[in-house]
Amino acid sequence: MRLFIAGLSHRSAPVELRERVDFSREGLERALQSLEAAGLTREAVVLSTCNRSEIYATLERDSDVEALTRFFSEYHRLPHEDVARHLYVHRGIDVARHLFRVAAGLDSLVVGEPQVFGQVKSAYTLASDRAMTGALLNRLFHAAFSAGKRVRTETGLSEGAISVSYAAVGLAKKIFGSLRGRTVCIAGAGEMASLTGVHLKSQDVSRIIVASRTAGNGERLAAELGGESIPWTRLTEALTAADVTVTATGASNAVITRSVLQQVMKQRPHRPLFIIDIAVPRDVEPSAGNLEQVFLYNIDDLQQIVKDNLAKRGSELSRAEAIVDEESARFAEWLKSRDVIPTVVALRERFETIRRAELRRLDSKLAGLPPDARSRVDEITRLLVEKLLVSPTEQLKALDDETMVTVYSEAINRLFSLAGTEEPHEEG
Repeated sequence: MRLFIAGLSHRSAPVELRERVDFSREGLERALQSLEAAGLTREAVVLSTCNRSEIYATLERDSDVEALTRFFSEYHRLPHEDVARHLYVHRGIDVARHLFRVAAGLDSLVVGEPQVFGQVKSAYTLASDRAMTGALLNRLFHAAFSAGKRVRTETGLSEGAISVSYAAVGLAKKIFGSLRGRTVCIAGAGEMASLTGVHLKSQDVSRIIVASRTAGNGERLAAELGGESIPWTRLTEALTAADVTVTATGASNAVITRSVLQQVMKQRPHRPLFIIDIAVPRDVEPSAGNLEQVFLYNIDDLQQIVKDNLAKRGSELSRAEAIVDEESARFAEWLKSRDVIPTVVALRERFETIRRAELRRLDSKLAGLPPDARSRVDEITRLLVEKLLVSPTEQLKALDDETMVTVYSEAINRLFSLAGTEEPHEEG
């Protein structure tokens, strides 16, 4: 079995596609059930966040990758060609390096953001609880947790509350210069809405209005932020009053349409409305951004802030990448040994079996030798086998490429029939 990952992210696909290939909309458990039912893999973890949809899996053959990539389009009922050109596939140690960077926040839209670590852990826990992980994925994800923790504790990459929500506030400040005295509307009361609210509150805004379809959640968030909660039915009223609106509802379809915003803007002539839609799928109908005085930005528009963060954290980023390299090298050694050690052991056992069988075949001819001479024969044949195995063992252990390790291991297993346990036939 070999490690594979197939997926797409903000680096490879636009938000329009990412919101359509979002496994979390119908629940990650359902996606795992579908993978299991399809018989694609014995081990799988599905990771789905606002910036990525990925499947980590173990496959027996490289040819199975095609079925794994097709799962994305078939599961979401999309034309395969629309999805395939945005998918990336990694194998072996490259899977580990990718996941380690994801867990450390190095592959995020906002580099260093800490939320993705919890999302990776939740995805793994769900798969593990469903008995969808085994030796390979268990080792892979625990190594990823170690890499992520090291980056957080040994670097300052995540200092300064860098996250998608923080970047959204940064974009608002670029527009207004300052958010002091502004009125803010938050549509949604989940984790992203809460994080954004915390950052907004620190900017000395004068008023925070929380609109949520779940009254209890809205009231709780409003209380935490020192704001006010209103029923979802009064969202239009909040939009009319707000200078800045942040949407993060997690709804499967747009909750703010172009027609709604047309009515809102008629009630606030000459007052611009700045909207940051950080939800995937998007909460605001994209065409609403064409309305006069409506400034609509989605999650992909945060790239410039990402670049700014990268420039400020250059040295910390280098250290974080070095940690990922160290953890990747450690995992690579384990991954290689997983193939090499069983082959080396089996090869030695095979040669030892042959040696003992030959000594038994010659037992009658050696019967006349004194005990010490027979012991010497046993020692000489054992040393001869050891010397014969030195070169192939060292060559196998020295291989760095995982594909070559697999090829060599399979070749040795075939050449010496290591899968079998039968002793060689004796000749007369």
